[in-house]
Amino acid sequence: MSAPVLLVIAHGSRDPRHAATVHALTARVRSLRPGLRVETGFLDFNAPSVSRVLERLTAQGAEDVIALPLLLTRAFHAKSDIPTVLHEARTRLPRLRIRQAEVLGPSPLLNSALERRLYEAGVRPGDRGSTGLVLASAGSTDPEAIAVIAEIARELRHTGWCAVRPAFASAASPAGFPRTEDAVRALRAEGVRRVAVAPYVIAPGRLPDRIAAGAAGADVLADVLGASPELARLLLARYDEAGVPLARPASLSA
Repeated sequence: MSAPVLLVIAHGSRDPRHAATVHALTARVRSLRPGLRVETGFLDFNAPSVSRVLERLTAQGAEDVIALPLLLTRAFHAKSDIPTVLHEARTRLPRLRIRQAEVLGPSPLLNSALERRLYEAGVRPGDRGSTGLVLASAGSTDPEAIAVIAEIARELRHTGWCAVRPAFASAASPAGFPRTEDAVRALRAEGVRRVAVAPYVIAPGRLPDRIAAGAAGADVLADVLGASPELARLLLARYDEAGVPLARPASLSA
C-alpha cells in the first residue's frame, strides 16, 4: 500500500508572501522525505482550495489522505472550519479516507524554531540573561489557545531570558495579554536593558506586519517561523502520528 498523501491546510492570505512561505515549507518537507506526496490546500484567499485538492486526488486514484492544519494552536479554524470542510469532502468523496492530524503546537520543535529566528536576528545565547522576550502571537479568543501561548511563555522564561511576556497582534485577549507594543513598553518600564520580539506565527501577512509595527521600540525583531527545518520536521511528526493505527482493545478473554 502506498503512504497516505499529506495535505497541508493553510489559512491563506491576500499577501503573496503567505502562500510563497507555505510552498517553501512544503518543499522542505518533500526534501526531508522523498517519495511522500505532499499537497497544499487553502481555506481562503489562495488557490487551490482544500475541496479542489481532495477532488483532484480522488480523480487521480488516491485512497488515503492525512489533512494537517498549518496552525499553531487549536482555535476556531482547527475546531470548526477545517472539520467542516473535511466532513463535506467525506460526504462527497466516500472512497477517499481522510484523517485530520493534530495542530502543530505546542512542541519543543516550535520553541527551537523560535530561538533559531532570534539568533538569526542577532540575539546571542549569552544575551538571554539581559534580554526580555515578547512572545507575539496572532491572537485568539479561544481559552485553549490562550492557555497554550501562556504556557509557552512560561517555558521560555525557564530557559534563561530575564523576562518573557506573551502578546497578541490583534486586540487584547480575555486573558489580558497586551498588544506587542504594550508588552515592549512594559518591559522597558521594568528596567529590562534589551528587548526582543519573537513572532509566534508561521507566515507573513497582516497580523505579522502588525507585530512588526508594534516591535518598533524593541532592539530585536525576529522573523516569522517560516520554512524552518524544525517546522518541516514537525509537519512530518504530526503526519506520522496521524497515520499510526489505533491499538485494538485487549480481549476480555485474554
